[in-house]
Amino acid sequence: MTDIASLKKTPLHTLHQQIGARLIEFGGWHMPVQYSGIIDEHKAVRTAVGLFDLCHMGEFEISGATALDFLQYLCTNDISKLEVGQAQYNLMCYPDGGIVDDLIVYRLPNKYYVVVNAANIAKDHKWMLECSLIRGSDVIIQNVSERTALISIQGPLSLEILAPLTDVAVGDLKYYSIASGKVGELSALVARTGYTGEDGYEIFVKAADAETLWNLLSEAGKDKGIKPIGLGARDTLRLEAKMALYGNDIDARVNPLEAGLERFVNLDKGNFSGRATLVAKQKEGIKRKLVGFEMKGREIGRHGYKITKDGKEIGFVTSGAPSPSLGKNIGLALVSVEFAEVGTTFQVVVRDQPAEAVVVKTPFYKKAKK
Repeated sequence: MTDIASLKKTPLHTLHQQIGARLIEFGGWHMPVQYSGIIDEHKAVRTAVGLFDLCHMGEFEISGATALDFLQYLCTNDISKLEVGQAQYNLMCYPDGGIVDDLIVYRLPNKYYVVVNAANIAKDHKWMLECSLIRGSDVIIQNVSERTALISIQGPLSLEILAPLTDVAVGDLKYYSIASGKVGELSALVARTGYTGEDGYEIFVKAADAETLWNLLSEAGKDKGIKPIGLGARDTLRLEAKMALYGNDIDARVNPLEAGLERFVNLDKGNFSGRATLVAKQKEGIKRKLVGFEMKGREIGRHGYKITKDGKEIGFVTSGAPSPSLGKNIGLALVSVEFAEVGTTFQVVVRDQPAEAVVVKTPFYKKAKK
């Protein structure tokens, strides 16, 4: 059993305990998995608004004369396309094409701001330093994770709640954009990004300001049904939107082409870590692919469960859960490419018994257009 005292805690840890969160170990952190319940929290984000403590995420500031050159080598996407105030989803790959991490790169005046997964902060920092020896003789890499708090407000009412609290024109902020300003009296970076499939904002402040920001947003949203959201609902929300989870759907053994993330890989921008391997794999064709599936019965396909077709093993489940929005049991799986077509059936082995599933179009859920 994990010793709770040894786990890292966000600046909101005491607050979570006070409001009745159930806390679990996650990537070395003691984090809220749920408050009122996963289904209730999930539906709050889909229909109204939810508040997420993301202070465990990692933040890096990248600056210096060769910052762009360094990021172009580090990342698969074309960073040179970013204007000040824009954000871009990215991947870092090892030379063999395996994924180091997925991340978001924001371009700010005079620097880039990079947000990585909580469990990968130390590994990513080490990888960045290694890559800087190859490309980036004049680059400054600062890990600002411990002094930064990240709180996310997500859901169709998030704009309505945030707009009166800030001098940032959040209604005009395009998806995958970022601006600096005040939220209440706090200096903040406000980004229109998220991991839920809904509209929403991610707000970066000093770690010391985390509780003030959380309370400000909670108070402003209480008449609109705002709820705190734990990691359980965060997982079902991102799964419905088919957003990859590092450590489940993608990792060092999976390349971006297999994961269906080729639109975030620019093979024409010049050399980057993993490029040669990805060029070769694109030419020869991938052998397996990440697909979405629905269970035909009541069984749930969980991470690591084997997938078979006519008794032969063809892959495994990477993520799976009941979908509160659809009322079905859904999942993602890495399967041999010949079984990746929509409509293909296969069996997920649940407690040693084959359970029928079918490949479906993804994302499973798309927010309603306004």
